[in-house]
Amino acid sequence: MRIRTRDKHMARHPKIIALLNDPICADSALRDSLSDWSAWLANERRFSGHTVNAYLRDIKFFLYFIADHIGASPTLSTLQNLQTVDFRAWLASRANNGLKKTTIARALSVVRGFFSWLERNSLGGNPAIKGLNAPKIPHGTPKPIMAKNAIHAVETIKNETGYSWVSTRDAAILLLLYGAGLRISEALGILVKDAPIGNSLTILGKGNKERTVPILPVIQIAVRSYLKSCPHNLMPEEALFRGVRGGALSPRIIQKRMQVLREQLGLPDTATPHALRHSFATHLLSNGGDLRSIQKLLGHVSLSTTQIYTEVDEGHILQQYNAHPRRR
Repeated sequence: MRIRTRDKHMARHPKIIALLNDPICADSALRDSLSDWSAWLANERRFSGHTVNAYLRDIKFFLYFIADHIGASPTLSTLQNLQTVDFRAWLASRANNGLKKTTIARALSVVRGFFSWLERNSLGGNPAIKGLNAPKIPHGTPKPIMAKNAIHAVETIKNETGYSWVSTRDAAILLLLYGAGLRISEALGILVKDAPIGNSLTILGKGNKERTVPILPVIQIAVRSYLKSCPHNLMPEEALFRGVRGGALSPRIIQKRMQVLREQLGLPDTATPHALRHSFATHLLSNGGDLRSIQKLLGHVSLSTTQIYTEVDEGHILQQYNAHPRRR
């Protein structure tokens, strides 16, 4: 049963096959463990293919370091016998390569998670990695776009000379990000049959978790306008938003669109498609929305993830207070 599940998982993720065929995974016990671990991430943790690939990429870099560090191809037994000093040398090499602290912390979390999985499945593990501390990461807050700028961005698209179906498409997508709080991957993952032209939309978000979000009339109108103007044959089971040649739209196209809008409107570099989702949450909170409702709308598993928006809102209030003429 375990082998059948692994094979099914591998068939869905050809990039994983490529990694496991890499010479660094020559040891059969190590290769099988990585395959089963990646299947567990996809099937039990419900991670996306992109996330599983990113985790395996971190493991690959780790294995190549260990191979260079010990002068031999790593085996599962090798990993079980590494010392704390070996893990610290790996972290130091990551830092010396100029990687950000967030990248190093993520890699440590991935490798530590792999060893924990090995231990839980009676495949060895290694207690030495448990004593390592992740790099201290400065606490950051989301950087939303001001409401007037978010609205201005959409209006700028609508007022373009030669307003085309591409413009109607981009306006609809930006409105879904700002008006419904969708991630760009969620917006571009909507199927034609699920086009948001009604009062609500069911979204399959991170970890294949479903949530229902209300669709504002302005979004419904924008999507209908896109459907009416799109020159491509839109089949029910295919992606709603299409590229110029008719294929599924790439997120990079919308990112480039926001880059152009930043230059046109004089917006900061933080004005990205994802910043529109931040704006959705922040502006709801500023106008009296409660955290629990915003958590459900965003699809956050933990309320603590949503609570970070309270810091953004408090920061805005403090900024307004400091600008008050009576402040001095």
